[in-house]
Amino acid sequence: MSIFDLDSGALSVSVNSRGAELSGLRDEYGRELLWQGGDPWHRRAPVLFPIVGRMPHDQLIHDGTGYPIGQHGFARDSEFAAERISDRQVVFTLVDTDETRSHFPFPFRLDVDFSVDRNVLILRHTVSNTGGQAFSASLGAHPAFAWPLAAGVAPDAHTLEFAVDEKAPIRRIVDGLLLPDARPTPVVGRTLQLEKSLFVEDAIIFDGLASRSVLYSAPGTPSITLDFADFPLLGVWSKSPGDFVCIEPWFGMTAPEDFEGEYDTKPAQFMLHGGESRVFTYSITIEQP
Repeated sequence: MSIFDLDSGALSVSVNSRGAELSGLRDEYGRELLWQGGDPWHRRAPVLFPIVGRMPHDQLIHDGTGYPIGQHGFARDSEFAAERISDRQVVFTLVDTDETRSHFPFPFRLDVDFSVDRNVLILRHTVSNTGGQAFSASLGAHPAFAWPLAAGVAPDAHTLEFAVDEKAPIRRIVDGLLLPDARPTPVVGRTLQLEKSLFVEDAIIFDGLASRSVLYSAPGTPSITLDFADFPLLGVWSKSPGDFVCIEPWFGMTAPEDFEGEYDTKPAQFMLHGGESRVFTYSITIEQP
């Protein structure tokens, strides 16, 4: 495990080779804007691959054979090879092994490229099918931001502001699996007012998302904008008593609670044929009040 530090002057970032996980996000004044782990959640910004969420019975079925796979997959707990490109860029790589194939029976390569440009962190994920057989998969991000963003600011002063009105219903989960019925959205126009009670029923899942960017802010604090054009879904989650809110761009989501099929029939995933690659990029922009 190694920590790599990147610095643009306006933004400094730390990344852990274990899980290719963002572990620090500091503005030009040195203020830490990323949750630093602890009770009740000890991660910071895991990469979710090759699944997002859970499978029923924690099992992936391929060609009638079951493969055990835990929540959010194995990338978040894997040691990635790292190549420092510059003081502002580092690239992490994970490839299949006997161990990964016991959970996800396909050859693959996952590259996660972190780069900083002034006040913007760019995260580029490239999933490659290095075998001859097509596979289905999901990929997601799970960054946990400080909530509140500054000392003395009330948590319920914070909002998520979407790029456009979000009118579609939301989804909820139980025991990590998707409930069948949609719920009315808590977003009013473009604005989600953040409060702890939103997460009593776990994550809010936007599976009919119209926006591809969201602004997280409160009066008098730095603001954080996530742009995620390559990710059609979004999860928003917190867990008391943690002082964090996760804003999670996803391609794919947790399985329905009654899902019984082959993994490649699971809803909302992407497919890669042999030799194909697909790139998923999102960015985090920090602005001062």
